Amino acid sequence: MARILHQRATTTHAVRAEIQRSTASVAELSRRYNINPKTVCKWRQRASVEDDRMGPRAPHSSSLTEAEEAAAVTFRRTTHLPLDDCLFALHRLYQRHDISRLPREPQPQTNAQAFREYPIGYLHLDICEVRTGEGRAYLFVAVDRTSKFVHARLYRKANRDQAAAFLEDVVQQLPYRVHTVLTDNGVQFAKRRGTEAYKPHRFDMVCREHGIEHRLTRPFHPWTNGQVE
Repeated sequence: MARILHQRATTTHAVRAEIQRSTASVAELSRRYNINPKTVCKWRQRASVEDDRMGPRAPHSSSLTEAEEAAAVTFRRTTHLPLDDCLFALHRLYQRHDISRLPREPQPQTNAQAFREYPIGYLHLDICEVRTGEGRAYLFVAVDRTSKFVHARLYRKANRDQAAAFLEDVVQQLPYRVHTVLTDNGVQFAKRRGTEAYKPHRFDMVCREHGIEHRLTRPFHPWTNGQVE
């Protein structure tokens, strides 16, 4: 079975083995394989050609204490809930104890205007074009303004059908109700002015079906939907 190198490796396992067996000088091997002399020295000092494990030797959370981390792990192992259901269960727990929205700490005064606070369920939707090994594709992304829950899906096309299908998928995946979505005024989400006046847009039809308010970003204000970026 082929062995996997880390993404920034400059040598293969075969080259590393050659370095370890060779009696040539460090400078000569560096020129031969077009690598840094420090890399030659590193592999000469090792008995194996495998990459060392990256990251800390004793991984730990930077935001949770050991007791808090143990409580989170015990909750998952005890309930056997899927990750989305864990989020929903904890959200309901925080609601019962009136801590679903923590008080905001005072922030230094800046000229930039902050987003207004909204209850969980306010989504920002956007589309970006990506290149894959199979060609061009379109990434639909939804971000909850409050919880920062992210849902994304790749489509081969970016039209009204995909936008409506993506919103339907988001509604099914989220463990709480969506009450508002914010999009740009692209043809995938909104009707062009003066066209199709009597034909409802498929995206708006899905919104109405689930009782969702559809809002559009203001013209020339792309930062309004900057949550996705």
